Amino acid sequence: MSLPGRRARLSSPGTSRQPSEAREKLRRRLLGLIEGNRVMVFSKSYCPHSTRVKELFSSLGVECKILELDQVDDGANVQEVLSEITNQKTVPNIFVNKVHIGGCDQTFQAHQSGLLQKLLQENSAYDYDLIVIGGGSGGLACAQEAAVLGKKVMVLDFVVPSPQGTSWGLGGTCVNVGCIPKKLMHQAALLGQALSDSRKFGWEYSQQVKHNWKTMTEAIQNHIGSLNWSYRLSLREKAVTYVNSYGEFVEHHKIKATNRKGQETYHTAAKFVIATGERPRYLGIQGDKEYCITSDDLFSLPYCPGKTLVIGASYVALECAGFLAGVGLDVTIMVRSILLRGFDQEMAEKVGSYMEQHGVKFLRKFIPVMVQQLEKGSPGKLKVVAKSTEGPETIEGVYNTVLLAIGRDSSTRKIGLETIGVKINEKSGKIPVNDVEQTNVPYVYAIGDILEDKLELTPVAIQAGKLLARRLFGGCLEKCDYINVPTTVFTPLEYGCCGLSEEKAIEVYKKENLEVWSLAGNQAVDELIQQLCSWDSRVAAPAALAPDACARSRGIQLLRVYHTLFWPLEWTVAGRDNSTCYAKIICNKFDNNRVIGFHLLGPNAGEVTQGFAAAMKCGLTKQLLDDTIGIHPTCGEVFTTLEITKSSGLDISQKGC
Repeated sequence: MSLPGRRARLSSPGTSRQPSEAREKLRRRLLGLIEGNRVMVFSKSYCPHSTRVKELFSSLGVECKILELDQVDDGANVQEVLSEITNQKTVPNIFVNKVHIGGCDQTFQAHQSGLLQKLLQENSAYDYDLIVIGGGSGGLACAQEAAVLGKKVMVLDFVVPSPQGTSWGLGGTCVNVGCIPKKLMHQAALLGQALSDSRKFGWEYSQQVKHNWKTMTEAIQNHIGSLNWSYRLSLREKAVTYVNSYGEFVEHHKIKATNRKGQETYHTAAKFVIATGERPRYLGIQGDKEYCITSDDLFSLPYCPGKTLVIGASYVALECAGFLAGVGLDVTIMVRSILLRGFDQEMAEKVGSYMEQHGVKFLRKFIPVMVQQLEKGSPGKLKVVAKSTEGPETIEGVYNTVLLAIGRDSSTRKIGLETIGVKINEKSGKIPVNDVEQTNVPYVYAIGDILEDKLELTPVAIQAGKLLARRLFGGCLEKCDYINVPTTVFTPLEYGCCGLSEEKAIEVYKKENLEVWSLAGNQAVDELIQQLCSWDSRVAAPAALAPDACARSRGIQLLRVYHTLFWPLEWTVAGRDNSTCYAKIICNKFDNNRVIGFHLLGPNAGEVTQGFAAAMKCGLTKQLLDDTIGIHPTCGEVFTTLEITKSSGLDISQKGC
C-alpha cells in the first residue's frame, strides 16, 4: 500500500551500548524529529501493528514522518533511546504534535475517542505550553521549572472553603494547613517541655507560665502569609500566569476557569499537570460537618480549642493531639483500630505509649456515631456518642472541640477528568500513572498526593514536579525515585523512618524467598542453612533438612533486626525516662546485611533520619554503620554501636552515657 509518509534515516554507527556522547547526540536527533514533525512514527517495516497505524494515518490523509528501525544502521540504539524517552520498548511508537500517543492500541483508542483528531487539528495554536491545576508545592515546582525552561505556563489554584468556612492562599496544604504550621505548633509544645526541664538546669522563675493560643496562631499565620506572598512573587518573576480560579476540563486540551465571583474564562494548553492534592475526610454522621473541625481549620482557629477529642489514628491525628496536649489542653484520641497504619507497628505503639504517659487519653476500639451541639461559643460544648467496634457498648463524652483526622480524599472528582477520559480509581479518587507520571490520556500528567500507590509527602511531590517538567521540556530522562523516602511523624517524641517497616520487610522477603525455596533442591537448601548458621551461632542446622520446615521460618531468617533503647544526654539531668527512646534497623542477611529499614523514636528524629536516608540511598550496610565513628554525645551515634539483635532476646536497656 502506498503511504504518504516520508522515510527518515539515522546513520550513527555503534553498538546498543553507545558511548555517552554518541548516545546524547542520538537522543537530541530523536527529539528533533519529534519536535519538528506533526506526526512522527517510529516503526518496523515487517511489524503488522506498525502497518495498521500507518494505514490509519493514510486513510485520514495525514502525512507522517516514518523511521523504520529495521532499515537503519543503528535501529537497536534508536529503540533503546526511545525507550528511555517514552518508557515504551515496542513499536510502533507514535507522536502527534509533540505529544506521545503510545503504540498501536493507544493510537486507535485515541482515534475512537476523538483525541487523535483533536491533536491533529490543534497543531501549535494553544494558549499555553503547560497548564498546572493546583498551586501546592508539587504544582508550583513543576510550573516554575517549566517556565525556567522557556515554556509558557499557567497555574490555576482555588481553595474550596472547608465546611467551617476556612480557606487560604497560594502554596497548598503543606504551607497553609499542613507541614509548616504543624511543625511550628509542635515547636510550641517542645518549648513547654523545655520550660519544665529548665528548672533542673538551674533556671528559676516565679511568675506563672501559661500559653496564649491567640499569640501563637497570629504569629504562625503571619509567617504563612509571607510564604503565600513569596510564592506569588516567584511565579511573577518567572513569568508564570497565576489565576485564582477553579479549573475544570470542558474538552480535550481546554479548561474552564471559574473565579470566586463566578466569572468564567477558557484556556488551552498542549500539556496539563494535575496537582490538586487532597482534603480531609468526614465521617458522614450526624453533626460532623456542622460542628467538627479538621486540620484545615485548626491552625488558624481564632480561639483556644479547649478540651478536645481527636478522632482518628493517622499521623495527622497523633501530631495534632500531641501539640494540643503539649500546650496544656485536655486531649483524648478515639481510635478505631491501630495507630499509624502503614508505619512500623512496634514504633507506632511506642509513640502511643509515650503520649499516654504524658497525659493524652486514648479511647480504643470506638467509632463516633453522632456529634450534638450542647452550647454555642468559642469554643462551645459538643456531645459525642460513640460505639464499640467489638460489641454493643456505647459511650458518651462532652468536649469543647472535636477534630476529625480520619484520612483524606483526592480532589479529582469535580475537575472534568471524565470529560477527557482520564481514568481514576473510583473508590479512592486516585489517578493511576506510569513511571513518568503520565495518565492514560497522553497529554495529561499528575503528581503529588493524588497518585495511586505513591507516597503522600510534600518533598516527593516537589521532586516529581521538577523532574516531570525537565522530562517534558528539557530533554532529561531522570524519573522520580519513590524508594527509600524518609519521613518523620512529629509527635511529642518524634518518630523518623526510612525504608521498610518490620512487618513489610518480613512480608516482602518471605514472598521473595518462597520462589527461591520452591526452585531450590535439597542441596541448595542445605547450603543456605549452613550459610545462615555461619552468620548466627544461635541457629542450629537441622539433622534432617526439611524444606517445608525451613519455609515456615525463612521470613525471619532472611532478616536481622538490631535494636536498642537509649537515653539522650539532655534527658538525664532533667530526670526524664531512660527507657523510652528507641532505635532499630532491619538488615537483609542475603544482601551483605544491607539496611532496608531505619527507625528512630527520639528527640530531633527528623534531623537524624535525613542523614541516614542519604546513606541508605548509597547502599548502607551494617558493616558501614559499624565502621562509622559516632559523634558523642548525640542521639544519632546510637546507630554506630548497635550490637543486639531482636532474635537474641538480650536486654536492650540503657547501661550508661
